[in-house]
Amino acid sequence: MQELETAIEPWLTHMQWRRDYAQWRERRLHQEQYQDERLAMLRDTVGPLAGLRLLDLGAGMGGFAVAAAREGAQVTACEYNPAYCQIIALRAARYDLHVPVLNAAGETLPFPEAHFEAVTAWDVLEHVQDPYRVLGELARVLRPGGTVLLTAINRRAWIDPHYHLAGINWLPRPVAERIIAWRGRSKQGAAFRDMQRLSAMHYFHYNEFVRLCKRYGFRVHDLREAQLKAGTFVSRKASRRTVRTALRAVGLEGVAYRAQRRWYVGMFELALTKVD
Repeated sequence: MQELETAIEPWLTHMQWRRDYAQWRERRLHQEQYQDERLAMLRDTVGPLAGLRLLDLGAGMGGFAVAAAREGAQVTACEYNPAYCQIIALRAARYDLHVPVLNAAGETLPFPEAHFEAVTAWDVLEHVQDPYRVLGELARVLRPGGTVLLTAINRRAWIDPHYHLAGINWLPRPVAERIIAWRGRSKQGAAFRDMQRLSAMHYFHYNEFVRLCKRYGFRVHDLREAQLKAGTFVSRKASRRTVRTALRAVGLEGVAYRAQRRWYVGMFELALTKVD
């Protein structure tokens, strides 16, 4: 445990501006224990995880990869940051798990065609050099009928999910970055190799991203919208649950969700199915 904590610590200090830093740090140290929601998304989409040949692209500190491996998935972790690769191995060793870890970029995946049944890419696409090449590579290594679960950041996100500042995505990028620096939330000085500055990251409009995915042979499903239709989505705030109940009663819940997705929500959570 101490070796893992020592390896993780240098990658946390740049976030000390967070009011919940202590709790956030604890979740990073035990990241694999906080993956229930995303594990459920994967299970709901592809079925039981036992034996599933899964690529976790941009595996970060390994929380999801290790959590999926604990459920029996045959996980391969692919991560661009060499220090994170070490952290993933240490996290897997905590449970005596063998999780292959490859230090590679999403634009050139070192796998044969149709190698995986499923791919996850949580909080990854905004940081890559070329999201178009990454999507092409995901289509290549995924078997026909397989599924990619990924997140993409909304270009209109009102609260930016990386800097936690309201309204900056509605400003020109140079202005937004000056505000980020002024508020002390720049990641300058951190040892990241991937793209972290706001102007370097890839954010998308929803319909734009859906069209892009279709170019690479994917059919797109909004995981949150699917939960709404199934009645399984639970808002974290009581006030939002009340509003949703009222909207559902008058048949406007879906319309309201799609409007929020277009103009406000920070992140899209999507399943991309490779068309046969």
